[in-house]
Amino acid sequence: MKRLFLLTVVLLCSTEAWSQLTLGNGHHVLEITGSLSTYYNHRVLKETSDNRNKDRFRLRDAQIQLEGRIKDVIEYELQVDFVDLSSLSGGAVDPENPGLMDAWIRYKGLGFVDVQVGYGKLFYSRSSLVPFTYSPYWQRAELLRGDVFGRRDIGVTLTKSLWRQRINVYAGVYTGLAEVSLRGDNDASGAPEYVARVDFAYPARYRYRDIDTRNTPIPMFAVGFNGRYANKQLPDGRSFPNFSTGEYGLKVINGERYVYGMDASFQYKGFSAQFEIHQMWGIPQRNNDALLHGYYTDRDDGFFVAGGYVAQVNYFSRKFKTIMSVRFEELDLNDLIPGNGQRLSGALAYQIKGFDSMIKFQYFNVLREESINPYRWTEQFRIGWQFNFK
Repeated sequence: MKRLFLLTVVLLCSTEAWSQLTLGNGHHVLEITGSLSTYYNHRVLKETSDNRNKDRFRLRDAQIQLEGRIKDVIEYELQVDFVDLSSLSGGAVDPENPGLMDAWIRYKGLGFVDVQVGYGKLFYSRSSLVPFTYSPYWQRAELLRGDVFGRRDIGVTLTKSLWRQRINVYAGVYTGLAEVSLRGDNDASGAPEYVARVDFAYPARYRYRDIDTRNTPIPMFAVGFNGRYANKQLPDGRSFPNFSTGEYGLKVINGERYVYGMDASFQYKGFSAQFEIHQMWGIPQRNNDALLHGYYTDRDDGFFVAGGYVAQVNYFSRKFKTIMSVRFEELDLNDLIPGNGQRLSGALAYQIKGFDSMIKFQYFNVLREESINPYRWTEQFRIGWQFNFK
C-alpha cells in the first residue's frame, strides 16, 4: 500500500501542479485529482484533565479521486483517503473522513431518472454534501459529522433534476449500517434504510457550496427537506460485532429510527449563510434500552428524541483572498435528559490559489455540554494547510 501511495504522488507531482490531469479516447474521459491537508491542533483543557494527547500534528488527508464519463451515459467515481484506509480492515471508522470515500456508478441513459449504485455520500443534509475542500473549517459541526446519522452507505439512489437543476429530487435504499456496511453482512434483521431529499433553488441553480467566492450579483437562496427511516433488530440490543453505532450510539439503534430535517442557504456579493435543523425519533425494541436512560416508564411506547441545529454566516473578501466564518451549533443527544450541548466556532482561511491551496484556521469554544457527553476541554485551536491537485 505504501508503494502504491508513493507511486501515485510521484505521478501527480510530475504533472503541471495546478492543472487537472485528464485522459480520454474519444468516448471515455477520466479525470484524476487529489488532495493533501495537514494541521496542528491544540486544546485548552479543564482543570480536571491533564491528558494532552490531542495536542499534535495530524495528516488529515492524502486523497486520490478518479472521475470518469463514458459517452455522457455512464459516470463513475472512486475516491480513497490513504490516511484512513485502516478503517476498511477493522480499525476505527471516522465517519467524517473514512478510508474509502466514494465508489459508485451512475447510469443516465433512462432519461426520466438517473440511477446510481455503489458506495458514497447519502443525499441527506446539505452541509454533509458540501465537499470538505470547499469549507474554511477543519471539522464539520458535531450534528453533521456522521455520529448522529450516517453520511455514507452502500445501496441504490434515484436522482432527478428539474427546471434547469433548480429542483433536485433524490430517493434511495441502503444497507443501513452507514460507513461500516463495507465490512460485509447486514444485521440479523436484514432491514434496509430508506433516505429521501428534495431541494429547491432560486433564481438559478445553487451548488452545494457554503462560500460565495463568485460574489454573486443577485441574491440567491436554496431550501431542502430530508427524511430517512430504518427498523433494525440488533442481537444484543445496541451492539453488533461487525459495526459501530457511532460515538453516541444513535445512527444505528435496535428498533425504529426516524430522522428528518430541513436546511436553507443564502448568498449575495460575497456574503452567505446556512441553517440546518435535524431531529431523530427513536423507538427501541426493548423498554430497558440504555438509550432511554431509565425514563421509559414515563412513555408507554418507550421513545426518545435527539437532534439539533447549526447556523453559519460567512464573508469572502476577493481583495484579500480571505474567508471569514462564524458557526453556532446546538446538539441534544436525548430529550429525556435535561440540557443540551452548544458550541461556537470561527474560521479564517487565506486562499493562496483559491480552494486548491489555502491556509485554514479554526477556533472551537464549548459553551455548554450535556452530562451524558462531557468534554476534557473548553477551547480548541487548529491551523494547517490544504492543497488540492487539480
